[in-house]
Amino acid sequence: MDENRVIRHVVVRGHVQGVGFRAFVEDRAMVLDVEGWVRNRRDGSVEAIFAGTSAAVMTVIEACRTGPRHARVDALDQRDGTEAELGSRVGGVAFACLPTV
Repeated sequence: MDENRVIRHVVVRGHVQGVGFRAFVEDRAMVLDVEGWVRNRRDGSVEAIFAGTSAAVMTVIEACRTGPRHARVDALDQRDGTEAELGSRVGGVAFACLPTV
């Protein structure tokens, strides 16, 4: 793995479903050349994995702290992610919206 590459796992809580949060995250990630995925969780949160340069990944995470216009972010938890978690994407795509879990 490139020593400048980081992988971060993020869970965002609040009013983050039904407001375009996943599309917002996907757009920001693709603009910043960040790989990974985003998905809704049955508990009402949104979960994501981001991989890329530290600066790009941190920029996407900062965008998640606000989200799209109608979102309300109450909490954002993050930790180091793993290659295995990143591997949940369907083959060949840089960034994916995955089914709800």
